[in-house]
Amino acid sequence: MSTSSETRETTRTDTADAGTTTATGTAVRGTRLTLRAATLGRPDAAALADVDLDVRPGGILTVVGPSGCGKSTLLRTLAGLLPALSGAVEQDGRPIGGPAADRALVFQEDALLPWRTLLANVELPLAIQGSPRAERRKQAVAWLERVGLADRARQLPHRVSGGQRQRAQLARALAAGPRAVLMDEPFGALDAQTRAGMQDLLVEVLHGTGATVVFVTHDVDEALFLGDRVALLGAGRLVAVRDVPRPRDRAAHDDPARVALRRDVLTSLSI
Repeated sequence: MSTSSETRETTRTDTADAGTTTATGTAVRGTRLTLRAATLGRPDAAALADVDLDVRPGGILTVVGPSGCGKSTLLRTLAGLLPALSGAVEQDGRPIGGPAADRALVFQEDALLPWRTLLANVELPLAIQGSPRAERRKQAVAWLERVGLADRARQLPHRVSGGQRQRAQLARALAAGPRAVLMDEPFGALDAQTRAGMQDLLVEVLHGTGATVVFVTHDVDEALFLGDRVALLGAGRLVAVRDVPRPRDRAAHDDPARVALRRDVLTSLSI
C-alpha cells in the first residue's frame, strides 16, 4: 500500500474511532469486522473457504464477484444470520454470535412493511430500541428529509417508486445509528439513472456518520465508485483486496490508476 493510501486509511480509522455525529444528531462510531481462516456457507455447501478479511472502521468496503461466488453468504455471516463453519468471525475482537442492532442490513428488495407509511417504517427501529415517541418521530422526519422524501412521509410504500422505497429503506437503516451497515446489492433492481442517483445519495448520507459499510455488488463500476477498498471474490475464495484511488469522481473514467485497477479487478475475477 502506498504512503498516501496508508495516511487516508489511518485518518478514516482515527475519525471513526473518535466517534462522530450524524446530521440528525445521532452519535455513531464505526466498528471493525474481521474474518480469520473462516469457511462460510452451509454444512452441505460451503461457499467460501479460508477467508482472511479485515473490514476497517468507518470505511466502505465493496465486495464484488460473479453470481454464486459467495457475496451474500459473506454478508449474512457478518450480519450474524449464518454462523461460520470454521474459523473466526468477530466484531471489534468479539465473536459474532447472531444478529445485533448495531449491524443494519439493507437488501435489494426494500423490505418495508406495506401497511406502514414511510415515516412509520423509518420510526420502526427506533421504536424497537425504546426511543420515546416524540424523539423517534423527530429522528425519522430528519432522515426522510435527508434522503429527499419529506413530502412522501405519509405515503404507503406501494404509492411511491422503487427508488423512493430504497431511499426510505436507507433512512430506516441509518435512523437508529448502526455502527455497521451491510448492503446486499441494494440498487440492483433499479434503472441506470436511478441507480446512479442512489449511489450518490449513499455517499452523501454516509458522510459524517462514521459507520462501517460492507456493500455487495456484481457491478465492478459500482464497486469502484463507492468503495474505499474492494474485495474480490471468485472460485470459492477471497481473491484479493484492493485500495480504490481517490478522490471519488464519476467522470474520472480515464484516470490511469482507476483504469489499471478496473482492468486488474476484471482480470482477477475472469469476467
